[in-house]
Amino acid sequence: MLNTLLVTGGAGFIGGNFILGLLAKGNTKIVNLDALTYAGNLDTLSAVSQDPNHIFVHGDIRDQVLISSLLEKYQPDALVNFAAESHVDRSIDGPAEFVNTNVLGTLSLLEASLAWWKNLTESKQRDFRFLHISTDEVYGSLGEEGAFSETTAFAPNSPYAASKAASDHLVRAFFHTYGLPVLTSNCSNNYGPFQFPEKLIPLIMLNALAGKSLPIYGDGLQVRDWLFVEDHCGALEAVLNRGVPGETYNIGGNAEKTNLEVVHTLCELLDELRPPADGISRKQQIRFVADRPGHDRRYAIDASKIQTELGWEAQTNFSAGLRATVEWYLANESWVERVQDGSYRGERLGLATEGTEQ
Repeated sequence: MLNTLLVTGGAGFIGGNFILGLLAKGNTKIVNLDALTYAGNLDTLSAVSQDPNHIFVHGDIRDQVLISSLLEKYQPDALVNFAAESHVDRSIDGPAEFVNTNVLGTLSLLEASLAWWKNLTESKQRDFRFLHISTDEVYGSLGEEGAFSETTAFAPNSPYAASKAASDHLVRAFFHTYGLPVLTSNCSNNYGPFQFPEKLIPLIMLNALAGKSLPIYGDGLQVRDWLFVEDHCGALEAVLNRGVPGETYNIGGNAEKTNLEVVHTLCELLDELRPPADGISRKQQIRFVADRPGHDRRYAIDASKIQTELGWEAQTNFSAGLRATVEWYLANESWVERVQDGSYRGERLGLATEGTEQ
């Protein structure tokens, strides 16, 4: 018998990779609810467009009537919530939409799930899971030492991070107050195939290929822990299958890099795989611009809990993962053209004139 998952935000970057990976294994039926905003695109799921185990529903997580009807109709074994506004610069320009989607949307999912879950048999109640995918940005910024653990106090510094922190708190509250069997994961920076080109790696890559400047915030020495998206999806499966209800699991790639290191490596890979016609390294296109307001200096994840308790650890080192990512984008330029529908063209967002998401 197939497991059935209700996945929200499944046409986005991480959600799409998660769905593709599970359907390839052939033991899961997925009901995929997505609003298809600018960063959600069905082209990501074209490989499973005819798969009878993938049911796509166009809708909003804030539509509680719709959520309730999907739960009743499909009786899922778990709800996996990827749906979120996630671009920090967009949250600086328009925080209200982040609160609407990330906070009120999550509340809508929780309320609908709780009402449905209460009417399940005792065994089905025990087996159901509500998995909420979140970010390390809820923890704020680190100094030169240390790493975020599951017990690190929340200290969000952007409207995006604050909205995700609020949604994390709501998920926790529904476990402690109502007994809904929830799970939360907080991950570091993802990269890989199908990432929308407003994020650092695909945006720098596409700008470099187009001969445009490569704007870097501040001094470029902000540090992020990088996690290959396929590794992240494997971690989420581990959390879903073996995680303890009410618990939080930090997911990291053990690959701390400065933004400048990432951009330099990208330029070197592009120079190798698609040599510039003029023979000049694409590093010459780098330009330093004014920093983003409230820009966190360093993130790092302590993933020892998920490794010790659930037996998961990242399998892809950054060098191999970045090369695979660049090769995928070079081989799928038509995908990039289709997802760039006119709402985003690589311009800087976030109270300034130009830049990249970092």
